[in-house]
Amino acid sequence: MNKYRDISWILEVSDLNLQKEFKTTYELFTDSPLVASEVKDGGNPPENYTYALVRSKKMMQLTDTAIDLMRRKHKKGEFYYWILYYAYLSPQQCENAGAILHSLETKGISISLRTYYVHRDEAIEILSSILWGYTSQDCEKITKLLTLD
Repeated sequence: MNKYRDISWILEVSDLNLQKEFKTTYELFTDSPLVASEVKDGGNPPENYTYALVRSKKMMQLTDTAIDLMRRKHKKGEFYYWILYYAYLSPQQCENAGAILHSLETKGISISLRTYYVHRDEAIEILSSILWGYTSQDCEKITKLLTLD
């Protein structure tokens, strides 16, 4: 979870850079998302980079799906979601735990610092069990999701 915010940013920037590179290299004049069928013959796209980017995006989608599932289905899902949101998921990182507690208060969640750490660990454990439980049940399906079709 510590890397979620950074990876999300890197994927967004990398995707934009890759699209720009492809448009320049292959003289694409469209603002639509880049798809393989748009690439003109006569060149080699940076396949390894593209593959890594697509794979990383799919891994983020799995994480986002697990977070959404926890939020919607767990009895404390909404509570856990906001703790994880301010600790790891929000675009802007809070300065410290005190700032997280302040942000939680704006959502009507008033807890002590000690309670915050306990519930943050619980939320991570719930999210982990969703991800690991999901992968053990649907390992083949997830493996396919992480590879290019």
